[in-house]
Amino acid sequence: MQPATEPEKETVTDRRRAVATAGHVGDTARARAGLVDPEPAVRSTALGALDRLGSLEDRDLRSALDDPAAPVRRRAAELAATRRAVDLLGHLDDPDPSVVEMTAWAMGEREERGAVPALARVSAAGSGHDDPLCREAAVAALGAIGDDSGLPAVLDALDDKPAIRRRAAVALAAFDGPEVDAALHRCLEDRDWQVRQVAEDLLAID
Repeated sequence: MQPATEPEKETVTDRRRAVATAGHVGDTARARAGLVDPEPAVRSTALGALDRLGSLEDRDLRSALDDPAAPVRRRAAELAATRRAVDLLGHLDDPDPSVVEMTAWAMGEREERGAVPALARVSAAGSGHDDPLCREAAVAALGAIGDDSGLPAVLDALDDKPAIRRRAAVALAAFDGPEVDAALHRCLEDRDWQVRQVAEDLLAID
């Protein structure tokens, strides 16, 4: 007779799949259990599963935004894009650039005017965030919000890297005035053809 063997333990992949499945079959208890799993990948998946079930609470996101793992914080910031009661402002200073990038995006989605000064700080071409993706996301958010107080930062971004200059040119569509027109005409001479194309489109140049 073969000796009895211990049942195999669930792998991280097994647990993550189970939590994801729970979000599709209505198993709220299993999805919520994933929030305290030792693996960040499972905790991130649990947030999405609960959101799909309509059972994700603001307190869950607030807790996840303080998670020690950056992927969990990033997922929480993404889901907070539709939850104004969850404060994101402090997370523009997150030590992980991917969290800052997602936080900026979420603030743009929320059109959060109170975040404009902080987004302008992140986007600053010379003294802003070290990661260009964070600066780009902040510029995009300023364009999405469209508050006049964010225009100087968008204009400043026209002196940054090509991808950020393109984003800034697009963001100018949210603003009006002679300063904006002058900036768009300046973009017509940009080294990057995509920046020039955006300016041509916004100025309706054939």
